[in-house]
Amino acid sequence: MKQLRPTAFLLSICLMAACSNKLAKIAQSPAYQFNSNAGVPDYSQLQYWAAHPQKHDPSDSVPASLLADYRHDSTVDIFFVHPTSYTKEGRELGWNATIDNAELNAKTDYGSILFQASVFNAAGRVFAPRYRQAHLSAYYPKDAADSASAMAAFELAYKDVKTAFDYYLAHENKGRPMIIASHSQGSTHAKRLLKEYFDNQTLKNRLVVAYVVGMALDPAMYSSIPVCSNPNQTGCIAAWRTYQTDYKPEFVLKENFVSAVTNPLTWDANASIASRDLNKGGILLKFNKAVPRVASAQVAGGVLWTEKPHFFGRMFYTTKNYHIADYNLYYQNIRENAAQRISTFWKR
Repeated sequence: MKQLRPTAFLLSICLMAACSNKLAKIAQSPAYQFNSNAGVPDYSQLQYWAAHPQKHDPSDSVPASLLADYRHDSTVDIFFVHPTSYTKEGRELGWNATIDNAELNAKTDYGSILFQASVFNAAGRVFAPRYRQAHLSAYYPKDAADSASAMAAFELAYKDVKTAFDYYLAHENKGRPMIIASHSQGSTHAKRLLKEYFDNQTLKNRLVVAYVVGMALDPAMYSSIPVCSNPNQTGCIAAWRTYQTDYKPEFVLKENFVSAVTNPLTWDANASIASRDLNKGGILLKFNKAVPRVASAQVAGGVLWTEKPHFFGRMFYTTKNYHIADYNLYYQNIRENAAQRISTFWKR
């Protein structure tokens, strides 16, 4: 198994200039030089996939501390929709990122593909399409004109995700069970994908589980896909977004529904605190090291709360919004849960 060491994960947290320089160097490699100038992704070409079983990519990486127990299951597929990596102020590429921006693609690969999609590399074959993602500012329109542009940006991004999924179904799936996984903007698109392709559709019979993380999820959105309520349940959605205990952002308080939340330590919706003793290991800045007991978890009215994460240097970690670490804090528990649900799926 090829081990890929992260060189720029800090960029996804703090956009430091030094990290940006490292990303620029990675982006100059042949792997990030596209042959097409059309601007529209062609998913028959591997270059339009951030992760794909036919190439080595950061999703193949396994933290050194987990290598001894690594066993790959090739009977299940994971379709992972990555979060927003197009975040620079000014929208220099427009409302949607171009598909062939080398530095942006490197940021995606050595950020979310390495630190999130790799969670699933033991569970099955990982597919993660590149797509013309909407700029981060699309979530915060300033006026009616911005709102119209933002909606159009999300539509274009979803069109790519849908096209990639159609290609995957037609050419790669071959009847395999599936896990749908996503984070942040990826979850904006994954929620819609689940509604259109799985809810009350025969394809639901092949859904092992969906991890739709980092965004609010209205439990009334689906009529045949329940929210996960135990660690062995299949055909369900596990969702959470993480904040420090006793903190909820203002926008959460204004939501007109209570978001579904599944505790990633107990895999139920019980409001009791799950001690950090149940946390098998989080992956923080050093990918090769799993940090046990890093975070607790508690379902708290539409969000997931945790005490301030326990790791060396935590005194410098002052934010109460742990959105960037929704997967990282519970990395090994998610990894083991995916395997658990697959085992249950095959026993049905």
